[in-house]
Amino acid sequence: MANKSGRVAVVLNGNARQVTDQLVESFDQVVAGGDLFLSRNLDEAHGIALAIVEARYPVVLTGGGDGTFVQMVTSITREARAAQQEPPVFGLLKLGTGNSLAWALGAGTSGQGVFADLAKLDADSPHRDFRLIEVQDLLTPFAGAGFDALGLKHFHEVRDVVRRLPFVGKRATGALSYAISIPALTIPELALSPSLRVRIVNRGSGITRLDRNGRPTGAPISNGATVFEGTCIAALASTIPYWGFGAKVFPFAEHRPDDRFCLRVVATHPLHVAAHMLSAWKGTYRHDKLVDFYADDVEFEFDDSTAIEIGGDPGGMTRSMRAHLHPEPIRLIDYSAL
Repeated sequence: MANKSGRVAVVLNGNARQVTDQLVESFDQVVAGGDLFLSRNLDEAHGIALAIVEARYPVVLTGGGDGTFVQMVTSITREARAAQQEPPVFGLLKLGTGNSLAWALGAGTSGQGVFADLAKLDADSPHRDFRLIEVQDLLTPFAGAGFDALGLKHFHEVRDVVRRLPFVGKRATGALSYAISIPALTIPELALSPSLRVRIVNRGSGITRLDRNGRPTGAPISNGATVFEGTCIAALASTIPYWGFGAKVFPFAEHRPDDRFCLRVVATHPLHVAAHMLSAWKGTYRHDKLVDFYADDVEFEFDDSTAIEIGGDPGGMTRSMRAHLHPEPIRLIDYSAL
């Protein structure tokens, strides 16, 4: 296949709410012929990844949220390594629901803003190295179990109902569905259900515990030692500060060492979190049972089969989840330098 040096590949999630037929047509007019890819399922994503690697695109932009980014970066990086090629530079178009990585990178707003971003991005765009976490064979900026996975499940349930409402459905945003689902479904279920019980074990180098202000405290937790054991409402890992819609769930990720990700265990009562939802959203919520660490490799062992989420998409049910910092950084477009 011909070398696409200098060209930009755009991969859109055909299932994303904002990726309409009209938007696809608009992209088709802006993007050079053959450089626009539409993915609707995992098999298509793998085929697109192979085509992009074979064509040697230097830049790949994904549009459709964090889940689309996770699937494409994982597949493209894997195919590139198998072909003994350097993976391309990746960029985000803010077209999905949560877009936590787009928030972290400063990518433009949805709608017409994506075309402004697209016009500025090419093979010479400034970029920086970025670390991802490998979870269940996927490369992701964040993953977790408990509150976030349950909230994601409720979000999809509410969104499906909202989309069918007359006059509201086409205008409804993902933020509206979250605003309904979290206080109406997620918080009550967490308050009434048995707490998630987890044991987190260090499988890497020494883990640093952080105090309430994000400063290192105490001696490092050694390899093989238990980092946390007990009940909680969420156990999370991330290399970025944000969850969906700009919620600053990992405030200490901004200053983490490059060779570590943030590990956060939320062991507070769900009603206490609900009462401090605004501060939790802003990243200023503090509590003695909200514990934070810098780690590079941990294993989550759950007492019962537990729902997890990976990059904002459901990750299935499991009794164990391994999260380790991927050894090779990927290159991401640096929107702040454009």
